[in-house]
Amino acid sequence: MKIKCIIIDDEPLAGEVIATHLKEFSNMQLLGSYTNPVDALSLIESNDVDAVFIDINMPKMNGLDFIKSLDAKPYFIITTAYREYAVESFDLDVFDYLVKPIPFSRFLKSINKLSQKMMIGQSTDTHQPATEKSFIFLKVDKKLIKIKFEDIYFIESLKDYIKVFTKSGDYLAHKSLSGITEELPNNLFLRIHRSFTVALDKIQALEGNSVLVADKRIPIGRKYINHAKDVILNTST
Repeated sequence: MKIKCIIIDDEPLAGEVIATHLKEFSNMQLLGSYTNPVDALSLIESNDVDAVFIDINMPKMNGLDFIKSLDAKPYFIITTAYREYAVESFDLDVFDYLVKPIPFSRFLKSINKLSQKMMIGQSTDTHQPATEKSFIFLKVDKKLIKIKFEDIYFIESLKDYIKVFTKSGDYLAHKSLSGITEELPNNLFLRIHRSFTVALDKIQALEGNSVLVADKRIPIGRKYINHAKDVILNTST
């Protein structure tokens, strides 16, 4: 399966570097390279694009503002010289964040992650859950711990770490909340706050702008409230 992608970067040389990297991967198909997001809008909205490599600071339109403006989104991979936008980017659920100059080894890691995501059929336009697995492996204290989906209550973001609350105990891992949420089937888990992802079948109650999970009250973020309530109230378990 070919992964269709485009590049949006106002610096031609930076775009050429990404294009050169992409040539090393037989499963990646570059549909085009653009110097501003507006020119790429019609192609993205046609749903023919799987992934977008996009810069942030561009003269006509900021890359993050462009992502915010879209309803249906492909996988966005940020390519920027600035590290300070990482938190804001992951709050927008970007797929990855690459800092220029991008080493090929780091680019390879991102493409491998994207390829795995596409192989299990979980594209952003269909939102089909990955049903092949019923567990994940989490690196905790230099060990890979197997955690079943059915045992997870909720996950909390703690800056550069996450804390996974399960039936058998709590696990602290060096990982982003966006990263772990992407690995979980979205018919079972829902991100309801910049700091929380919850297991839908473990929600005991919905009250105002919060839910009760494992007897802990967890807030629902303002930007998540409408979607979260719609999913929670229409999920049968």
